[in-house]
Amino acid sequence: MPESIQTHPRNTVPDANPIPFPQDRSCPYHPPTGYAPLREAAPLTRVTLFDGRRVWLVTGYAAARELLADQRLSTDREHEGFPVQSERLAQVRNRGVALLGVDDPKHNIQRRMLIPSFSVKRIAALRPRIQETVDRLLDAMVDQGPPAELVNAFALPVPSMVICALLGVPYADHEFFEEQSRRLLRGPGAEDIQDARDELDAYFHRLIDHKRREPGDGLLDELVHQRLASGAVDREELVSLATILLVAGHETTANMISLGTFTLLQHPDRLAELRTGMGEGQPLMAAAVEELLRYLSIADGLMRVAKEDIEVGGETVRAGDGVVFSTSLVNRDGTAYEAPEELDWHRSTRHHLAFGFGIHQCLGQNLARAEIEIALRSLFERLPRLRLAMPAEDIPFKPGDTIQGMLELPVTW
Repeated sequence: MPESIQTHPRNTVPDANPIPFPQDRSCPYHPPTGYAPLREAAPLTRVTLFDGRRVWLVTGYAAARELLADQRLSTDREHEGFPVQSERLAQVRNRGVALLGVDDPKHNIQRRMLIPSFSVKRIAALRPRIQETVDRLLDAMVDQGPPAELVNAFALPVPSMVICALLGVPYADHEFFEEQSRRLLRGPGAEDIQDARDELDAYFHRLIDHKRREPGDGLLDELVHQRLASGAVDREELVSLATILLVAGHETTANMISLGTFTLLQHPDRLAELRTGMGEGQPLMAAAVEELLRYLSIADGLMRVAKEDIEVGGETVRAGDGVVFSTSLVNRDGTAYEAPEELDWHRSTRHHLAFGFGIHQCLGQNLARAEIEIALRSLFERLPRLRLAMPAEDIPFKPGDTIQGMLELPVTW
């Protein structure tokens, strides 16, 4: 066992007073204040889910890396011990999820089909198209004039347009799939999630039929005419893959762009420093993206279930136990980062766990980095007087049981 885990200071949260998970943030870029005792109980402790179930919460950086790489933990949502964050998600837990919800060897087969489309080289070639998309959206904002609602005018359409181009999904359908994605991730009820999944399934079945008749040049076209045609994947698996790529490909990055903008506007000294090194290809901007990914940790609460007993951090995780990773706490572990509560472009943060770790580390991380960097750099270069159009405390943001981000972001310039 790594020494950093064995020697991590512990102050276990009393078992008689379990802390609920997840909780809403009181500030959109800080972990919930109710998690404070959990930070003292690192590297892992017990918390309570919505239904009273006790699960392990991992908050220590070294333990998180060790466990996320341990294939004795499963992402299979159909496993009876798999933890869920809310009642609405519990009602649809038996609907399979490709890539994110399967273990090896099936996961490895699916991932290997997709890796070439998300390689560093492929994303580098896509950067001019991302820049064109960003510039076009900023042109529209400037032409319309202030104020603007940045989520719908900019943060959401940037990754939505890009993932549509990459997959070969018609952007003309964006209002439909953005709404279904919202329902899939935030409900509010199990019926919404179930219906949204049905709607997206039906949509991709129709799109697959269309692409079989009229091939295009997107990733989905490649999968239809190569993998589906050869029998390497069946139709239902392809629909599930397309759904997860489309939803994850725009929802997460949209939240990073909106919350990243809000966070920078709330840290004017850091933003001023960033402006001095904001040109294309400048290392300071790339470093800022990594630090924002660490600092914001929008995908807070990665879920796993133990298939076997695991010894870690002085505790025994039993087979069948649910294990949850709080990335917002892991990425602010003081043993991994000096002054973790501060935004610091000059620290080395590439080893953060905002994209997870191990075999399930985010497939689209290269694309996300490029989109966030181009979007934030272009936004603040084009609109140097950008500021919030209402008090920060009045701007709504998302609840704790979904991807973190801004519900809306009114700005002016």
